[in-house]
Amino acid sequence: MTTNDPQQSNEGSLRGRTLIMSGGSRGIGEAIALRAAALGANIVLIAKTADPHPKLPGTIFTAARAIEQAGGNALPIVGDIRDDDQVHAAVAKAVGQFGGIDIVVNNASALDLTPSDQIGMKRYDLMADINSRGSFLLSTTCIHQLRESPNAHILTLSPPITLEPSWFSSVPTAYAMSKFGMSLVTAGLSAELSADGIAVNSLWPRTTIATAAVSNVLSEQLVSRSRTVDIMAEAAISIVSKPASVATGRFFIDDEVLAADGVTDFGGYQVDPAVALRDLELDFWMRWNED
Repeated sequence: MTTNDPQQSNEGSLRGRTLIMSGGSRGIGEAIALRAAALGANIVLIAKTADPHPKLPGTIFTAARAIEQAGGNALPIVGDIRDDDQVHAAVAKAVGQFGGIDIVVNNASALDLTPSDQIGMKRYDLMADINSRGSFLLSTTCIHQLRESPNAHILTLSPPITLEPSWFSSVPTAYAMSKFGMSLVTAGLSAELSADGIAVNSLWPRTTIATAAVSNVLSEQLVSRSRTVDIMAEAAISIVSKPASVATGRFFIDDEVLAADGVTDFGGYQVDPAVALRDLELDFWMRWNED
C-alpha cells in the first residue's frame, strides 16, 4: 500500500511509496526503477515491450524481475502510452494493487532525427503522441491520486526549453517540438498544481547516456564518450526523494543535481574514465558550465 505516514516521505526514503513510469523496460527508465526499488518503492511500469526485440535488450517482464530482485514490488502492465483507455486502466490497476500513486516518471520517448524536409507525418505523429501527449496523459490521469499523497512528484525526462536559433541547426524541428512539448507539461502543470503541493519537474542529461538509443540511433562510437545510466538514475531519485516543497517547475541537469548533493567526482559515471571531461559528447541543448 502507498504510505500516508509523513515520516515515510522524508528525504532519501521511498519505502512504501508507489512510482508509476512510462516505459522502463531498459535504459534510463529501468535504471531509475531499480534505484527506487532498492529503496523499497513499489514500481508500476507501462510499456509495450512484452516480447524481446532483435536489437534491444530487455522486456517489461525482465525489468519487473530485476525490480523484485532489487527489493521492490513490481507491477508490469503491457500497454501503449498513446492509448487513453489503456493508460486509465493501468493507473486504476496500480491503485488497486498498491493503494495509490506518489510519483509519476514520464520516461517513454521516441527519437527520430529525420530533417524536416524528409520526415513523414506518421513519424512526426509518433513522436508527438509518445513524447508530449503521452507525458500529459499519464501525468493528468494520476493527478487525483497524487493529491492524496503526502509527497507527490511528477518527473519528466525532458530538456530546458531554449529558443536560440543555433540549436535548431543541429536538432530537427519535429524532435525538438516533441521534447519541448514534454517540457511544457512540466512548466504548465507545475503552475496548475502548485496549490496541491505536487512537485512537477524535468530532468535532462548533460552528456549523452550509454543506452541502446545512443548506439543504434545516433552512433555506436558515441558510447565511449557517454556517461552511464547511473548518473540519471541517481539524479532522478535525488529529486523525487526530497519533499515536494523543495522545488517545482524546475528543469534539472543530472550533474548539477548530484553536485548540489555533494558529488565532486563524476569520473565514475563515464563509460570510459580515460576520456577527458570536455571530450564527452554533450546531449542535445547542452553546454558545459563555465565555472
